[in-house]
Amino acid sequence: MNKRLAGVLAFALVVSAVASFLIYKLVSARIAATPKQASSRLLVAANNLQIGALVRDADISEIDWFGSPPPQAIKVKEDIVGRGVISNILQGEPFQDSRLAPKGAGGGLAATIPVGMRAVAVRVNDVVGVAGFVTPGMRVDILILGTPPNSPPTLGTLTKTLLQNIEVLSAGQQIQKDAEGKPVPVPVVNLLVTPEQAEILSLASNDARIQLILRNPTDTKETKTPGTAMARLFTGQTGALLPERKAGGAPKRAAAPRLAATPPARASDKKAGPPPIIVEIITGARKTEVRFTEKAPEKAPEKTEVK
Repeated sequence: MNKRLAGVLAFALVVSAVASFLIYKLVSARIAATPKQASSRLLVAANNLQIGALVRDADISEIDWFGSPPPQAIKVKEDIVGRGVISNILQGEPFQDSRLAPKGAGGGLAATIPVGMRAVAVRVNDVVGVAGFVTPGMRVDILILGTPPNSPPTLGTLTKTLLQNIEVLSAGQQIQKDAEGKPVPVPVVNLLVTPEQAEILSLASNDARIQLILRNPTDTKETKTPGTAMARLFTGQTGALLPERKAGGAPKRAAAPRLAATPPARASDKKAGPPPIIVEIITGARKTEVRFTEKAPEKAPEKTEVK
């Protein structure tokens, strides 16, 4: 081998070795100067946990957690076992109090209902359920269709938006969200409502027809609509469908027409007596009329008829 080439290779080897040593020392110094983060033992999910599941002892594992743990992380295993999952927990994710139902609430659908809210079951079909696209986590508006009491018969069927921005809690027995958004035809859906809305929805679903309308989950603005009726579809009219009501009163009614005052009696009417009584007397072919008044009987002209 050429001595000159060998010398160059040896020099390059020495330079690379010196550079590597200097970089190693520099990195080591930096690592030594960096303060070590304290680690702690933290309870995490041993496997994926779905909404409604009850946490068992086998679903919990303990790992070293470097850095600050989450604010609501649970550090005692007894505070986790037996509680229902109200939000999906991935494997290796710390158990947090906000992701679990309260103690004693159990699992399933009831555990996913927030405090102060209610779940109302509504019977649906392919039309009411928007062809199966009403799945858990969706937001819907509820329309009511029917004929209200005391409505003019010429209006026909009326429809109006009853409730808006209502969350679908479950579709049938499925309380999991479909990641792919596939339609799921079901006979019943459960809606998350307040107690007051539950009363309204229960009455509407029994005495009228309802229709679910899908809306964008990010669109939370409520829109005031006057509603419409069958007659308005052909006339294009808008406005209130029924007579307005006063607060705590009956519907406004048109004022009754006033009767004209009775004219005063004339003096001549007061003096005039009762009408006379006319008696017809027929004798053979002769016919006679006699008129009786208050003063004296007045004999009418004789009328003769020959048969």
